[in-house]
Amino acid sequence: MSQCILNKKGHQNGIQKLEKINSNQTKDVIEREKKFGAHNYDPIPVALTKGKGVFVWDVEGKKYYDFLSAYSAVNQGHCHPKITEAVKKQVDTLTLTSRAFFTDALGEYAEFITKLFGYDKILPVNSGVEAGETACKIARKWGYLKKKIPNDQAKIVFAEGNYWGRTMSAISSSTDPTCRDCYGPFMPGFIVIPYDDEEVLEETLKNDPNICAFMVEPIQGEAGIVVPKPGYLKRIREICTKYNVLWIDDEVQTGLGRTGKLLGVHHENVRPDIVCLGKALSGGMMAISAVLADDETILCIKPGEHGSTYGGNPLSCKVATAALKVILEEDLCENAKKLGNILMEDLKKLPKELVCEVRGKGLMCAIVINEKVGFTATDVCIKLRDNGLLAKPTHGDIIRLAPPLVMTEVQLKVCTNILLKTINSFRI
Repeated sequence: MSQCILNKKGHQNGIQKLEKINSNQTKDVIEREKKFGAHNYDPIPVALTKGKGVFVWDVEGKKYYDFLSAYSAVNQGHCHPKITEAVKKQVDTLTLTSRAFFTDALGEYAEFITKLFGYDKILPVNSGVEAGETACKIARKWGYLKKKIPNDQAKIVFAEGNYWGRTMSAISSSTDPTCRDCYGPFMPGFIVIPYDDEEVLEETLKNDPNICAFMVEPIQGEAGIVVPKPGYLKRIREICTKYNVLWIDDEVQTGLGRTGKLLGVHHENVRPDIVCLGKALSGGMMAISAVLADDETILCIKPGEHGSTYGGNPLSCKVATAALKVILEEDLCENAKKLGNILMEDLKKLPKELVCEVRGKGLMCAIVINEKVGFTATDVCIKLRDNGLLAKPTHGDIIRLAPPLVMTEVQLKVCTNILLKTINSFRI
């Protein structure tokens, strides 16, 4: 006779009764999440319940401009009608079979996305970090089969300040102490070099024939929107080609219109060997990511050597296709470029005694607070929240700005006024 194993308080005769809270009170919502949820995030204290376009609403009904876009996952805006329609249509048809069988949805999606980005094949997975892990596995396998690196000697090079997730492999390449402290030992075969330094890259690849790949972001996101100097991406292509090393392009955050181009590398008209996509690939509807590469590289992975139960499921295929079509049909790359130029010009009006730098490309920008002013980026973000705009700090002194790409110029001007007024209010 089977018996359910429940918590020590019982509740064996039905569904456990949930604690009563006032769902219309931010304080109660936050306290409940903190009580029952792990404390691996430190959110801005606002409790959201609805989103539409460039706006989100909290549980008490206050409306905010969203200037984070779920870390660039909702480039198409919250609950875009064309993407939600794709969800509604497919969710009643077929959602998951696993990759044990073929589905009509995956082939259709694979053809669309590979032709759009100009690669032979897609390997569909779920999260951004899973895309990074997959790319590293493909690169290592290619290194052994194609470059003839001795077994278990393949190495991958990363840039300082990189961020592609929190798995053991991802943190093994990190230089952020919060990623690494008390989590070792780390993945072997990872080399870290300075970002935006092609001379060190060439020296590293030249001196080690066992390097199979260099993985890098066109613009570093979590590091604080760090933009490399012009020509860096072209030199990466030249150096990796010269030393027979795969270039893994991490476009999880920079891709799909965020910087004013479909991919960040398109600003320098270069073609990486492997591209990682995620976040806005679903328009914020669900976790969808992808790895793109040509046959010579991606087919090094054989049946049974890599997989994902949910990767490439019919629902994700329909959603991703719809999300990509919205970016193309609504010309969101061009809108990001145009509004990004306006945003940067307006932010440059901020006083130097408060802000030491403004940087970015497209609608991926950062404000660097002067560390001598006596307030932090978090202080500014709390006040921005009070003034109707949501942003998130990073590294203590940096405010990231990444509104949905569907934002209008009129809406942007309202937001820049909020930003300027809020930051200027910190003047002593």
